[in-house]
Amino acid sequence: MPKKIHIYLITGLISFLMLQSCSVKKFIPEGELLYRGANLEVDTVSNIKEFDQLRTQLEAVIQPEPNNKILGMHPGLYFHYKAQKDKPGFINKFLNDKIGEEPVYLSNVETILTEDLLLNRLENRGFFYSTATSSVQENEAKKTARVSYKVSLTEPYRLENYKLDSDSLLIYKEIGKLLPDTPLEKGMRFDLPLLKFERERLDRKLKETGYYNFNSGFLIFEADTNQYSNKRFDLFLRLKKEVPVKSIIPYKISKVNIYPNYVIGNDSIKQDTLRFEGKSFIQAEEFFKPKHLDPYVLIDEGALYSPSNSRNTSRRLASIGAYKFVNIRYDEIDTLATDSLGILEANIFLSPLNKRAIRAELQAITKSNNFAGPNLAVTLSNRNLFHGGETLNISAKFGYEVQIAGGDRKGLSSIQLGLGADLIFPRLLFPISFDENWFEYSIPKTKISLEGDYLSRSELFSLGSVSARFGYLWNANRYVSHELNPISLNYVSLTNTTPEFETILDENSFLRNSFDQQFISGLTYSFTYNGMVDQNKKHQFFLNSTLDIAGNTIDLISGNAEEDPQTFFGLEYAQYAKADADFRYHFNFGKEQKIATRLFAGYGIPYGNSNVMPFSKQYFSGGPYSVRAFRIRSLGPGTYDPAESGDAGFFDQSGNIRLEANVEYRFPIISFLKGAAFVDAGNVWNTNESLPGGKFSSNFIDEFGIGGGVGLRVDIQNFVIRFDLAAPFRTPYLPEGDRWNFDFGKPVFNFAIGYPF
Repeated sequence: MPKKIHIYLITGLISFLMLQSCSVKKFIPEGELLYRGANLEVDTVSNIKEFDQLRTQLEAVIQPEPNNKILGMHPGLYFHYKAQKDKPGFINKFLNDKIGEEPVYLSNVETILTEDLLLNRLENRGFFYSTATSSVQENEAKKTARVSYKVSLTEPYRLENYKLDSDSLLIYKEIGKLLPDTPLEKGMRFDLPLLKFERERLDRKLKETGYYNFNSGFLIFEADTNQYSNKRFDLFLRLKKEVPVKSIIPYKISKVNIYPNYVIGNDSIKQDTLRFEGKSFIQAEEFFKPKHLDPYVLIDEGALYSPSNSRNTSRRLASIGAYKFVNIRYDEIDTLATDSLGILEANIFLSPLNKRAIRAELQAITKSNNFAGPNLAVTLSNRNLFHGGETLNISAKFGYEVQIAGGDRKGLSSIQLGLGADLIFPRLLFPISFDENWFEYSIPKTKISLEGDYLSRSELFSLGSVSARFGYLWNANRYVSHELNPISLNYVSLTNTTPEFETILDENSFLRNSFDQQFISGLTYSFTYNGMVDQNKKHQFFLNSTLDIAGNTIDLISGNAEEDPQTFFGLEYAQYAKADADFRYHFNFGKEQKIATRLFAGYGIPYGNSNVMPFSKQYFSGGPYSVRAFRIRSLGPGTYDPAESGDAGFFDQSGNIRLEANVEYRFPIISFLKGAAFVDAGNVWNTNESLPGGKFSSNFIDEFGIGGGVGLRVDIQNFVIRFDLAAPFRTPYLPEGDRWNFDFGKPVFNFAIGYPF
């Protein structure tokens, strides 16, 4: 069908829907008027502090919300009315289910109730004896109506003194110690929500001093205006009458019982009790060594009850990675209690995860050099390996790729094998001991990693590598985490090169130098701020920055100053510094709707013993987590085109500078199916002219690869399978005047697990 006919049909359909959805007046029943919303006028006697906030609170009580109106149309209302017919048809039923709205009539509006709610909110904020009125504006011709509300504010009541009633009870002394930190200040207007906050603050503080059974509802405020004639008041705080005695005495922990291997239903099994550091560890056989479990427990015998110690203990125990459930239960021991002190027994039940677990992941990979094939990764986990919460992860991977196009090179294959192991100790392995309160939020973990990889590309080369790491991971708080690897070693060996590939290396010194750095020894550090944990926040922020420094220590001890390049144990070593930052911002503006943005900047500089960054440490661009309109590792550096140089299919394109920016609109479609529309931009560069057009310059913005597209996500309880289809808008390696090509005829399909950012 010709494009013009398509356009006429679409235009006609839109016009028809507009005309139909505008004409809902004929469906409105006799005697009813369609409610079109309300206006609010606030008449103040003086400048009111935080007036905008007060107005927002008043507007929030005005109900109901009118029907949605889009460009003068009521599509939701129209399809609701159409669905009420005797034979509405499938399409009308479907559209009503998706966008239909129940009509809101003037008869649904209770103006008297709304006036009362407005006065209630004003009194809660200190504006006593204010007035609220309403009026209705009807339009019989359009069969619509609006409501106007007007509130007239009086001078608010303001606080003069905040006092605590005197009493001989011990709890009054504890409350008195807390009053200096109150948010209630002289001169503030009466504020009921702030009074509720003060009660909750006192409740939290009292519980931290042992008042296990206390409740904020036991506190009551009384306001006295009799002493003043200028709308001032004194505020008195006291306990309500007949508060239970158990609620106004502190509680002490008499005993701490820990069950390291608790299974429901096994209570009858005989278990041994071992006392360690003032705690009882109860287990049938040694599942978890008490000396390793004790530092995670902040509840001590003889200490007063503290809910924060309970929360922190629960969080720290869960972070070990060996337990599925952590349950802390307090039992009151009435036989040991006195009139002024209660006694608690703390029981900590720890239900372990399965000792062994296996995870497999299968991927289909396609690359810009026409290589495609499957990748399989399998990970075997063994938890609580040495009865101290240790976790051993052994992973193996296999990948096979074949070049499915490319003329003479068609049929080239690539095999990748990998075997690695991570051993994680949930404690700090360090020659110097630290105070147990040094890491207040969580105990650092020690991670030892060893990995070997082998890559064989037929008729070209073989590449083997071995890497080892020793480092620490810890959370500073709910948002901030650190990872420090003081030891990071990597050895790479390029072997079995064919004459054809040697010719490529001889003609491309950049590529040869990147493979020559056989040995990498350095230090890495990573800082992460993750504000995404607050999923309901309107504004969310994330930052990950890394620092990677290699070769300095080896350079000091190598002792081969006359060699160029220098070696360590006969191996040429790399020397460089590399830093990058990944910043993300999410704006949540509707139900499951958000704008997700990302900026990435990375820079690596070789120096000393290196002219080029090692190949494994260079940046790449393109692919499902980068610029999705270009296949993985196919962008750059700069305007470099491997096809023109005859290098296509021989190596992945890379550089030591990377800049990227992404923006994505995410929205719900139906149930667990989500949609997205996105635009990505980015590239990589080098700091020298090692490849034609690959050097970073002041014109870097003109060398961005830009693309956009749409995507579908299957999101089941935060497990996301992602499908993205993207097309290039701007291709950097094309001639300068032809780069904006909008090549929608050659979209790139991306399949991935998880969101890109």
